[in-house]
Amino acid sequence: MGTQQYAPMSQHTVIGIDLGGTKCSVVRFRADTWTPEAEEVFATRAQDGLPAIMGDVTNAVEKLRRPDTHAVGLGIAGLVRHEDGLVLKAPNIRESANIPVRRFLSERVGLPVQVDNDAHCFALAEARIGAGRGHDIVIGVTMGTGVGGGIVVDGVLFRGSRGIAGEIGHALLRPGEPPYKTADQRGEVEQFLSGTAMGKRCEEAKRPEEYLEGEVCSFLRPEVFREVAWLCTNMTYILDPSVIIFGGSAGRALKIHLPLIRTELEKWMLPDTPRPELTVGELEHPGALGAALLTVEIAH
Repeated sequence: MGTQQYAPMSQHTVIGIDLGGTKCSVVRFRADTWTPEAEEVFATRAQDGLPAIMGDVTNAVEKLRRPDTHAVGLGIAGLVRHEDGLVLKAPNIRESANIPVRRFLSERVGLPVQVDNDAHCFALAEARIGAGRGHDIVIGVTMGTGVGGGIVVDGVLFRGSRGIAGEIGHALLRPGEPPYKTADQRGEVEQFLSGTAMGKRCEEAKRPEEYLEGEVCSFLRPEVFREVAWLCTNMTYILDPSVIIFGGSAGRALKIHLPLIRTELEKWMLPDTPRPELTVGELEHPGALGAALLTVEIAH
């Protein structure tokens, strides 16, 4: 298993879209260097539904496209059937079930379109161009409104047999006893390590003033570091990644705490097991860039 190389592309442009529940970032990239050239950012009208939002996305693409723009990639926080670009469900956006986003956008802008989960896009960008360069197996973990993930092997996204590989947020961390009356009772990773969950935990402890977006509450840190270490331990024994990369507002906040998380990880790993490198993403627009990279074929 070795790292694939990607052939330089001609000097055309590609548009990448990072569509979240709060905001949408549409970025035009040079396809030979993958540097951003221009960006449109707008608030996501989540209450108006995904079809309405796609109209806003189309307008932004039309503003940014040039005659040399040859493709569009879109990442969205939700469950996506990558092979045909069907969004099965985007939890933070209304009217998002079974929406043919790829067909919708391609018909309106007249360009090839690729669609995938936003955490997959983050992992792909960091693996090919960012903090995962030179690594053969990369796991990206996004910790923001929710928790997402992506697995990249030799520069290629691994989606599993039915497309749900990397859905790290739904892995069990502290499971309760079934049957579950609510999603919270499942004890999913997302219920503990998302930025939303951390804010809720601070409020429940009557210490909401300690929670700032993009920071880990001081009184929660030992618990959070232990939970992150558990997650990393499980991922290591299942996939043996050479690097795990954290992103999202809460994920980036782990950067200054990584030495403590590595110390915690040592408590749970067997003595002779290789440890993965732990780091945070280094790219400015990882979601949009990863979406743009969906349009690129591997150079064998």
